[in-house]
Amino acid sequence: MRKKKKTEVYALGRHISLSADKARRVIDQIRGCSYEETLMILELMPYRACYPIFKLVYSAAANASYNIGSNEANLVISKAEVNEGTTVKKFKPRARGRSYPIKRPTCHITIGVKDISLHDEYGQIYSLKKPRWKNKYTTMVYHDMYSIGGVWDKK
Repeated sequence: MRKKKKTEVYALGRHISLSADKARRVIDQIRGCSYEETLMILELMPYRACYPIFKLVYSAAANASYNIGSNEANLVISKAEVNEGTTVKKFKPRARGRSYPIKRPTCHITIGVKDISLHDEYGQIYSLKKPRWKNKYTTMVYHDMYSIGGVWDKK
């Protein structure tokens, strides 16, 4: 029996001290991009969530090169998801013997990379990325105020 060659490799980061919503803001930008484009995006974005995600993308590429022997130029981010982790709860002492709860959220980030040289459906991988633009507005037709007639007629 012939085994199918694995084309997708994962890297999982658990209990990252970061809100899941803040991590999703960055993850949505890199989903469906190539590996090199993803590294450039993450280096230039100003968010704190970029560094742990950068490390996970780098780790997923290292897993892909070690496990399936793929080249980094052929890798595409096929799966990127963020789940909420446990919330670390602490108490901070306040005035007059009171306490104030501090909740530090954590998240679990999963990055999956796919090798497009081993994958047959080349077009499907690039369709993972949502289009950045949509044609929301129709073409506006402007009329010359002198050609309409009325008070604005040229004399």
